Amino acid sequence: MLETQQFTISAGAIYAKVKAFGRLVLSMCIIALLTIQPVQAQRGLSILRDAETEELLKEMSRELIIAAGLRPENVNVVMINNNSINAFVAGTQDVYIHSGLIRAAETANEVQGVIAHELGHIALGHSITRGQNAGNAGNISILSLLLGAAAIAAGAPEAGLGLLGLGQQAALSNFLSHTRNEEAAADVAGAKYLSAAGLTGRGSITFFKKLQNLEFRLAIPQENSFGRTHPLSGERVTTLQDIYVKDPAWNRPLDPVLEAKYKRVKAKLEGFILEPRVTIRDYPEYDESIPARYARAYAWHKSAYPEKAKAETIALLNENQEDPYFLELQGQILLESGKPQEALEPLRKAVFLTNSHPLIASLFGHALLATEDPKHLPEAEKVLKSAVSRDTRNPFAWTQLGNVYAQTGDTPRASLASAELAVLQGNAGGALRQATIAMNGLERGTPEWIRAEDIAILARAAIEDRQR
Repeated sequence: MLETQQFTISAGAIYAKVKAFGRLVLSMCIIALLTIQPVQAQRGLSILRDAETEELLKEMSRELIIAAGLRPENVNVVMINNNSINAFVAGTQDVYIHSGLIRAAETANEVQGVIAHELGHIALGHSITRGQNAGNAGNISILSLLLGAAAIAAGAPEAGLGLLGLGQQAALSNFLSHTRNEEAAADVAGAKYLSAAGLTGRGSITFFKKLQNLEFRLAIPQENSFGRTHPLSGERVTTLQDIYVKDPAWNRPLDPVLEAKYKRVKAKLEGFILEPRVTIRDYPEYDESIPARYARAYAWHKSAYPEKAKAETIALLNENQEDPYFLELQGQILLESGKPQEALEPLRKAVFLTNSHPLIASLFGHALLATEDPKHLPEAEKVLKSAVSRDTRNPFAWTQLGNVYAQTGDTPRASLASAELAVLQGNAGGALRQATIAMNGLERGTPEWIRAEDIAILARAAIEDRQR
């Protein structure tokens, strides 16, 4: 089930340093620094979640994560609902990939090259060094501000303004140079990880060439990378080509099974985010491939053609009756078409075949609730508790679990579920209120009471910090 979730990502070190400059720093400098790394300060990102996509991204990145010296269970590859071609890390061990990048990449291997590069940033600690460099840039800016102010006060306004301008330019040049060096280092590290994982770097080269063509179309000067946060794509291709062609994996063929999975996921994504007419144009009805049927099923469903959507899912299941993601899609379409009772069988089977994948389990729990039959409440509670225990960052599951408790009259646990949801939404006030209600109704010292207390403590600290 593809769904959109809103998450709050804390502002990164650069944003914090920029804020620390104070209001006296010229606004032009602040705008420049924020423009260089906008993702560090983004909040409330729209994240696309889908069981099949997340399992594929785990499969694609596992060996790369190990090669980077990291633990696969500690690294998440997350898809952002954004049509631009971009990927980033934001101070954690999570890699964020824009949906536009997935659409632009023709192979899983191209995406693996991007993931390897971002893992390079994590393994090399660039979130820390970039914050430190922003602080250094701030010091230069503040020094130039003081010198310029002194010159203006001494009766030399032109000299003072010149010092201000030079200081801002020096700060910006220093910052840009540092980030370019980091990007180049991450490129080399990514090549190393691909090699260790036995993966060809051809996809990495191909994708950088795509970016280079985009730079040509946007009329970005190609003489040098001065004034940019990244080296020019042509420079990167030249450097990486020399590394990749010497690697034993250079001529290794792509994994056909993995590439087939990628085509499915890409088609599903496009069916979900594109206008239905565009999807039908790109995946015409005479195309009977699995990716095409996947895309059209979403397009017909979004266009309110339930019978056509149902026909596509039946055709998919005729290919493989045991494919859990085909069953999940069938259940989702039935549920969202107002047939929750009919959705139960395929969703229950999908949950079983995926060993209770949290996203599929939460959809199944929602379907059980949607039947409005009280006899399904115990099963809904069971599957939803399992979902949130394995995936605490699932607001949809917390919402549905709260609904179960509300319907059974269990106000304290309903409030605890609401508190968990408020935490994910970055709503400290709501988290504190709901956690307090939960604590007042739960038995003191139980795991649930302790969890409610933890939320209350953290929420109160966040509120106090914001007030300060």
